[in-house]
Amino acid sequence: MDLNADFRSDTLTRPTPPMLEAMRNARTGDDVFAEDPTTEAFQDRCARFFGHEAALFCPSGTMTNQIAINVHVQPGDEVICDRMAHIYNYEGGGIARNSGASVRLLNGNHGRFSWNDVKAEINPPDSHYARTSLVCVEDTVNRGGGAVWDLAEIKAIREGCSAAGLPLHLDGARCWNAMVARAGGNMPEEAEWRAYGQLFDSISICFSKGLGAPVGSVIIGSKKFIAEAHRARKVFGGGMRQIGVLTAACDYALDHELPRLYEDHVRAQQLGQALKGLKRVVAVDPVETNIVIFEIESGLTAAEFVAEATTMGIHCFAFGPQRVRLVVHRDLKQAQIDASCDALAQSVLNS
Repeated sequence: MDLNADFRSDTLTRPTPPMLEAMRNARTGDDVFAEDPTTEAFQDRCARFFGHEAALFCPSGTMTNQIAINVHVQPGDEVICDRMAHIYNYEGGGIARNSGASVRLLNGNHGRFSWNDVKAEINPPDSHYARTSLVCVEDTVNRGGGAVWDLAEIKAIREGCSAAGLPLHLDGARCWNAMVARAGGNMPEEAEWRAYGQLFDSISICFSKGLGAPVGSVIIGSKKFIAEAHRARKVFGGGMRQIGVLTAACDYALDHELPRLYEDHVRAQQLGQALKGLKRVVAVDPVETNIVIFEIESGLTAAEFVAEATTMGIHCFAFGPQRVRLVVHRDLKQAQIDASCDALAQSVLNS
């Protein structure tokens, strides 16, 4: 059996023919000189979309997150985030390596925490302690199974950070999924995107996951913040030239891929329901967006299941000794989802 169903990540999506056409027709210039018209217009669109003054295109979400941290903190400072945070687990130790900062980890609920959690971990203004300088939120939470934040909780954290003089950064690689999920599958109004964006001092958004662009993330903030971000991008080796061919793909994705994103959520819920009924599946994390994470009973490892799944044409990977992650994306068809659910019922998970 070969279903050719690749659930490893939503980064696997390929540009559609219309997206490639938009890339081919893009007007370009030298972005280091701020002379790429497609990129200038796209960055302005992203900033306005989230209610901020300016934005900067970068090759990856790791770079946008690391630039934001680098601008917000000084060496020896401390960043507060959840233990599941992407910036801590999957960015190569960049907080320490790039910015010389330490991390204070919170024990949240699927990667989400409260202001009280943050408040308890803010260091006193004493030279014996690292200076607490930044709080980071990830929405949705990748390692938390695509968990979506309650907006009221983010607002409380925003208010607390403002009172404490702490900047708040959003790792919003999949914030598109979060906003669409909160809207019940509908496309949020422009005012909702702006109100959401204004909760944060800086924002990292990604276009190469659910939105299907071949590459690219954007960092958003005030003009002063983005000016410093531009300097950090240069130091990190992120200066680029005729990148309108890339930003044109991202611009196309906002118009044509964002409106269909909820389809991925519905299909992920279908997978989650299929997994819940299998004998050797101990638990399935709540499926809120396009990510499904499940736990396998002892006696069968995640790696062993992944190996068997591959022989059936279901490609995924272990997310821990007993945990497996599946990610639904645009390039998976409904027939593949249906067939995968049937195949899982016939797999070692149900033996």
